[in-house]
Amino acid sequence: MLLQLVANHPEAIFTILRKTPVWVWGLLAGFLALGISQLRDRTASVARVSILPVAMTIFSLSGAFSALGGSPHLASAIAAWLIAAAVAFAVLAPGRADAQFDPVRRSFRLPGSVVPLLLIVGIFLVKYVVGVELAMAPRLVQDTQYALVVAALYGAFTGVFVGRASRLWRLALRPAAAGIAA
Repeated sequence: MLLQLVANHPEAIFTILRKTPVWVWGLLAGFLALGISQLRDRTASVARVSILPVAMTIFSLSGAFSALGGSPHLASAIAAWLIAAAVAFAVLAPGRADAQFDPVRRSFRLPGSVVPLLLIVGIFLVKYVVGVELAMAPRLVQDTQYALVVAALYGAFTGVFVGRASRLWRLALRPAAAGIAA
């Protein structure tokens, strides 16, 4: 709906941006700073690498519930969220982490990556677009397909964040398991 409006009336984008609350731009700036910080090589503790997937999962869930909480399709939307999260997790979790774990310091050596920035911006854009669409057409929450697509998008982002983090968590658990077996 929003894409169709902007495609047919590109001038509408300026009205939409002008009517966006200022705090949204502050949130975007914070998210961009967080994503940009992931571009460079860095060292991070197990707790620190767990914060981003937990925070993005909370942001994803809050987006889904704030958008679809009044939908008669909420139960189906929750199922779509869970399925999309599980599928994205299952696809990403088995891979290898491009990181090194120091068991003595309990920290990771992480290479810089643009992926976290893209994921953060992606989930922000989904939340923003859904918010604008629902402000323009609140009855969209009644549409089954809309509710399921929105929920699945949020779930997929969660699965990607948690799937990528699980690769790191496995690195951290491997030395402990090897120490127990020895």
